[in-house]
Amino acid sequence: MMRTAKALLLGTLTVLGASHALAAPTSLDEAVKQYTAEAQKAEARDQARLTELANDKSALQAELDKASDRLTQAKAKQSRLEARFDEQQQALDDLGTRRGQQGGDVTAITSTLNAQLGKLDQSLDASWAHAFKGVAVPGPLDDDALPGADTLSNLNDQLASLLAATGQVSVDSEPVAGQDGTVAPAPVARIGNVMAFTDQGLLRLPKAGQPLTLAPATPGDVKNAMARFIDSGGVVPLDVSDGEIVKALADQPSLTDRLAQGGVVGYITLGLGVLGLLVAIAQWAYLQRIYQKVRAQVKSLNTPSTDNPLGRVLARFKNVHPGSEPEALEARLDELLLAEQPVIERGQSLVKLIAAIAPLMGLLGTVTGMIGTFQSITVFGSSDPKLMAGGISQALITTVIGLIVAIPLLFAHTALSSRSRKLLNVLEGQASAHLAERLEGGEGKDHVPTA
Repeated sequence: MMRTAKALLLGTLTVLGASHALAAPTSLDEAVKQYTAEAQKAEARDQARLTELANDKSALQAELDKASDRLTQAKAKQSRLEARFDEQQQALDDLGTRRGQQGGDVTAITSTLNAQLGKLDQSLDASWAHAFKGVAVPGPLDDDALPGADTLSNLNDQLASLLAATGQVSVDSEPVAGQDGTVAPAPVARIGNVMAFTDQGLLRLPKAGQPLTLAPATPGDVKNAMARFIDSGGVVPLDVSDGEIVKALADQPSLTDRLAQGGVVGYITLGLGVLGLLVAIAQWAYLQRIYQKVRAQVKSLNTPSTDNPLGRVLARFKNVHPGSEPEALEARLDELLLAEQPVIERGQSLVKLIAAIAPLMGLLGTVTGMIGTFQSITVFGSSDPKLMAGGISQALITTVIGLIVAIPLLFAHTALSSRSRKLLNVLEGQASAHLAERLEGGEGKDHVPTA
């Protein structure tokens, strides 16, 4: 017993000694030295206290009796607490049993109510009226909980207000996010629960906590009608498809996007088409100018001018020796006409070539696009159509570009061929008439045939 008492007293004194506050050290070495000094002092005090109690047996016995009394009291208190814990645990078990027996209906009601609240929340997310007049839908409930009467009454009032808003047309200032991401107040018109728009175009239905956002694309006439409606009212187009039209307009690519889908082959085909069209226009203008000069030359065959093919032919034909045989004169005249023909028909072969190549270029783009599509299918499978859209778009767009280039160039080539053929017929007719007059000795007469 004496050994136990000594250990108990020694531990008590050690704790008391360790509770003294230590002065704040200025370095790690000083902290170690200070701690060692304080520990030695505490040990010395404990040892002195232990020696004093060991010498005074009556004081030691009194301290031991006090410790025994406290131990007895602690054990009694422990017994009372354990008994109380058992009683409360039994009461808790009884309450759990009663809740399981009587709360089955409440659990079913809670589950049904949670499902309906979830559907209501989803339907409100797709509501323009809710985007402007929010409704606080209660969150999911616990299995054994029901919303209070005040909560349900407040929800009913909000839904009634929202229902009334679906039949109203309003124009209010709301924050709107533009295409560049900046958010600024703008006049927003809301047509019931059907659609909303600004003077800049249609709006997309926002997600929870996000501002209104302009749709990527709105037709120009529709945008103008919406701007007039916001300013002064009137008639406005409606999107009655729950936003599907807005999505379709957003997904509809512009002309630039269409051309970009054609890729390199599409741009090359367009470049060839522009080149062929410029050549055709230039040659048509040249033929028109030359034809007018030839008509003027026809009226004065005795004074040929070198600014038109007929004048050059007549001027050169006059230098032919007059004593030549008719066959030689005719051959010489044919030679002069053939010399003018390439100038009159220039550019037509290039236009015809481009008109023939354009569909082949479109076919080339179709083949390369389908190759890319099949490669996407090989790597990613065919479950995601977006992965194949690029190749399919290139395949179709290049074909369209090739046809768009070829068809006008075919018409242009036909028009150029007809015009040049008509001009050559005039030259041949006038040259033949001039040859006949020369052979007959009538060079001094003007001949004006019908052109």
